[in-house]
Amino acid sequence: MKKAEAGHWRWFEVAWLILFTAVAIGFTVLSKDSWFGFTVFLTGVLCVVLTAKGKLASYGFGMYNTVGYAYLAYSNGLFGEVMLNLLFFVPMNIVGFILWRRNYQGGQLTMRKMDVRSLLLIGALCIGGTLLLGLGLSFIPAQNSPYIDALTTVLSIAATILMVRRFKEQWLLYIVLNIFTVLLWSIRTLEGSADGLLMIVMWSAYLVNAAYGYYNWNKGVKEASA
Repeated sequence: MKKAEAGHWRWFEVAWLILFTAVAIGFTVLSKDSWFGFTVFLTGVLCVVLTAKGKLASYGFGMYNTVGYAYLAYSNGLFGEVMLNLLFFVPMNIVGFILWRRNYQGGQLTMRKMDVRSLLLIGALCIGGTLLLGLGLSFIPAQNSPYIDALTTVLSIAATILMVRRFKEQWLLYIVLNIFTVLLWSIRTLEGSADGLLMIVMWSAYLVNAAYGYYNWNKGVKEASA
């Protein structure tokens, strides 16, 4: 296992955070999106950046983002996203904070690596869960994009469990999750969603961070095993 670096912010982290925040402000003003949606965006970006750095503060920003995003998803008929955030992410924010705090040594978080068999099992469960949940959501009259909604829901659950358990493979799931969530909100934007553009920017920011998070955590694990 490897301790996450507790050092200062790196230039890349600061640069992309400023960039996506500026873009979000521009979209909010030009497209007259809600400032509430902007706060959801900003807290979400702060949450994922701090998670990539292994910081406990990520759970504070994550709680606000979870509740706020659930409201936006409800307004857009994405009920799988609503259930995911309120019934899963809210309690997992609390559980994650407790478990991460127990695994800090000298103000740094310890990280872990999964074996190939466990990773393949996670993949199989995600595929099966997506098919079952997608079928269930398809029976809800107001549901939009049931199978994409189901996929993002299942991947979010799996990735969050891996994050709470401090496995670096969480980032692989987040990369796939973020790609499909951008697709999901792109569809909603084409169908007239007022918050769609802002959500696309937010989840694109998450995608960039997920790639960086995997690089950062993977580097730490390799250094620990060297």
